[in-house]
Amino acid sequence: MNQDQPVRLVVFDCDGTLVDSQHSIVEAMTQAFDSHGLSRPDAESIRRVVGLALPEAVARLMPEEAMGRLDSVSTAYKDAFVDIRQRPGHEEPLYPGTREAIDALLQNGAVLGVATGKSRRGLHAVLERHDLGDRFSTLKTADDGPGKPNPDILLDAMAEVGATPECTVMIGDTTFDIEMAVRAHALSIGVAWGYHATEELQAVGAQRIARRYGELPSMIADLWESRT
Repeated sequence: MNQDQPVRLVVFDCDGTLVDSQHSIVEAMTQAFDSHGLSRPDAESIRRVVGLALPEAVARLMPEEAMGRLDSVSTAYKDAFVDIRQRPGHEEPLYPGTREAIDALLQNGAVLGVATGKSRRGLHAVLERHDLGDRFSTLKTADDGPGKPNPDILLDAMAEVGATPECTVMIGDTTFDIEMAVRAHALSIGVAWGYHATEELQAVGAQRIARRYGELPSMIADLWESRT
């Protein structure tokens, strides 16, 4: 990268944006609730909390009278998810066009990062499985600060690579991702293939909506041109 050019950072969410992990998440959450004799949350409710830090996600699904068991249910979820991930044939597939878009952004000089509600261990497992670890210069997880939509992990990612908000684009599928970007004064693009409706993403401030991965490189370039 030309040292006279500002750092242009693209930060991706993970679940629902890079990989389709909904089936594993729904199964693990269902197992966690079953193990405590709690009524199962429906799959749509579980998908709607994807992206939040685990304790907050679980809290939103639990009945008020069971909140004293929040830590235990959260631990049961983590244990179930690890077991699911270790099954032969387990898949959390990349969305179509993910790798090609990532490589195109790198070729265009972008610096890439991830900001996710997953644990550091969980994120590294995903990136290793898909051989993507070397594409990202900064990785921020639930282990690194408050969960979304708090902007701290996105601000930390910017600081780590030397990017400013006007040169940073957050890519995500949930309102939590977009709200985080708005609070960090960064640019944001919502994706149509994840777990929240595009109308919701636009309502909280998404400046563009990508319908497929192939649209992202030119969409990001247009946003940067309009902002800088």
